[in-house]
Amino acid sequence: MPGRPRSWLFRVALVAAALLRPEQRARPLAARPGPRPRSQAPGSLKCFLGALKMEMTEVTGVSLKRGSVAVEDNDRVAPAEEAKRQKILDHCLTKSQSELEHVSPPSGVNVPEPPEAVSAREGTKNSDVQLEEEEEEEEDGLSEEGEEEEEAESFADMMKHGLTELDVGITKFVSSHQGFSGILKERYSDFVVHEIGKDGRISHLDDLSVPVDEEDPTEDVFTVLTAEEKQRLEELQLFKNKETSVAIEVIEDTKEKRTIIHQAIKSLFPGLETKTEDREGKKYIVAYHAAGKKALANPRKHSWPKSRGSYCHFVLYKENKDTMDAINVLSKYLRVKPNIFSYMGTKDKRAITVQEIAVLKITAQRLAHLNKCLMNFKLGNFSYQKNPLKLGELQGNHFTVVLRNITGTDEQVQQAMNSLKEIGFINYYGMQRFGTTAVPTYQVGRAILQNSWTEVMDLILKPRSGAEKGYLVKCREEWAKTKDPAAALRKLPVKRCVEGQLLRGLSKYGMKNIVSAFGIIPRNNRLMYIHSYQSYVWNNMVSKRIEEYGLRPVPGDLVLKGATATYVDEEDVNNYSIHDVVMPLPGFDVIYPKHKISEAYREMLTADNLDIDNMRHKIRDYSLSGAYRKIIIRPQNVSWEVVAYDDPKIPLFNTDVDNLEGKPPPVFASVCFLERRMEKTFCTRSITP
Repeated sequence: MPGRPRSWLFRVALVAAALLRPEQRARPLAARPGPRPRSQAPGSLKCFLGALKMEMTEVTGVSLKRGSVAVEDNDRVAPAEEAKRQKILDHCLTKSQSELEHVSPPSGVNVPEPPEAVSAREGTKNSDVQLEEEEEEEEDGLSEEGEEEEEAESFADMMKHGLTELDVGITKFVSSHQGFSGILKERYSDFVVHEIGKDGRISHLDDLSVPVDEEDPTEDVFTVLTAEEKQRLEELQLFKNKETSVAIEVIEDTKEKRTIIHQAIKSLFPGLETKTEDREGKKYIVAYHAAGKKALANPRKHSWPKSRGSYCHFVLYKENKDTMDAINVLSKYLRVKPNIFSYMGTKDKRAITVQEIAVLKITAQRLAHLNKCLMNFKLGNFSYQKNPLKLGELQGNHFTVVLRNITGTDEQVQQAMNSLKEIGFINYYGMQRFGTTAVPTYQVGRAILQNSWTEVMDLILKPRSGAEKGYLVKCREEWAKTKDPAAALRKLPVKRCVEGQLLRGLSKYGMKNIVSAFGIIPRNNRLMYIHSYQSYVWNNMVSKRIEEYGLRPVPGDLVLKGATATYVDEEDVNNYSIHDVVMPLPGFDVIYPKHKISEAYREMLTADNLDIDNMRHKIRDYSLSGAYRKIIIRPQNVSWEVVAYDDPKIPLFNTDVDNLEGKPPPVFASVCFLERRMEKTFCTRSITP
């Protein structure tokens, strides 16, 4: 069967008692790989090459402490062949409103971003209002063709000037076997993540229905206003003209019609209130400001039924968009501020992900309407709850991963998979945690902890080597040349990125108040930097621990009893295995091992001008309480299989949306037949619960 690539469908259910998601490139499956053969170039389709599909359930929840839950840096790479332009229906937006950043792979699979083959191991404005207006006019999600091409920068080009694994402390392996090679995320649809809630339930999008609520407005609220009326109302809400009110004539003067118009305005434009007026014998609905822009972030209390929970929880299915970008898009379409959304964990951009989101006082009906407006998004499984979601509350994530163009003998594959199944992997924080450019996120985090705010500003805004979007390059060049935040901001068509938010803050608060300027960046994004520093320290300390003591518990190690860390004593060392041992992320509320590694922690933080005995910061948000994280994770319910496929563009498994649409699962050539005909083809299957 020449020319048919071999495909690996690899299913793994990981129950990983880790604080945070296992991430990319932790290399547990193989010994250090040699150079990649030319035949492994991305996109090559040769006999005995294929795709590996993994299903993994990674469970978190180890001694979580405030200030310790990390937010992953996000993948900015999207290949041109996968880029899909967002499409919007005319009735969903007004005027030009079509202008709108982990889960990472388990560290048990040593596979970086594509296309590498890998081993299996705003012009100057005179007022704050004008700056706000510029932000509202930015392009958030609907890229023009040229910008999509810019996003096609390869991961290899981006990382050329970036970090290596050695730079972030990833140096050790749990096994010495040779391993095998493959390509991760050749297509973003090759990486699927389902979140696991704190109740242990895997989040699936399987219900698009809207809860019945007699107090909900009718579907007419979305169509009763004309595009021109919506445009005038939006300009009124955002102070974009001199009007103090907008009057809409009621053509069909009935109470029902007036009620629908009132509901439509209040629902679609939360900064506005309405009243009915008689003018020259005609009825008008007059919209005017209530709380102004503050209402965008604080939906009106009086319009929400008291008997209903204040938060609408829903499952968000998204493709090729990271969580914070997705929230920005949703907030734009709903005309609210992003900070009314909450979630338990951030998810990759380059993936298909399913996770739970909560939003304050937005109806399920209004959310469901977005399904008619957005591509690559789907919202469902709606419910009303009393509480929001909190970062880190999830138990973990279930992964389904495809590795394509795999190479290696059956024996190498078996060794790698058995090692993953029986021993596990070093629970390193992966490369995405530290950024994809020449300025690592942990350096910014270290400067925050040092209270070196000028350095924080410079690190985020200064020019850097490596592949970046053209507008970011121009923005950084303008900043380096003028140190004028407004001038640099004008270079950014997308101002909701971290750089744009910081520049807007500097324009608003001035160069002498960097702390307040930095505070404009959403809290989760800010915390990402200090958590990156924690991760950097943890990786290095774990490598030292393994180098010093190997893969066995020793006296002075830490283990968890419930949520409390205790020391391993000489007399009970045999009662534990390496899978019980935890290491602390530095903070004011953790203890450190009672052996050489304790001093190593102290030396590393001292070298970074930080006091390990005083991890509290002047600004409470940046005080690190610390947490504990297991150093070795062993997966459960591991299964994998090989399939052959003819078309490299076809999906190798169904997504939640496929299942909702009733699509049959993909059909492959008979694996058993391949086993008889192909000497190197290997297949095994077990069912993941």
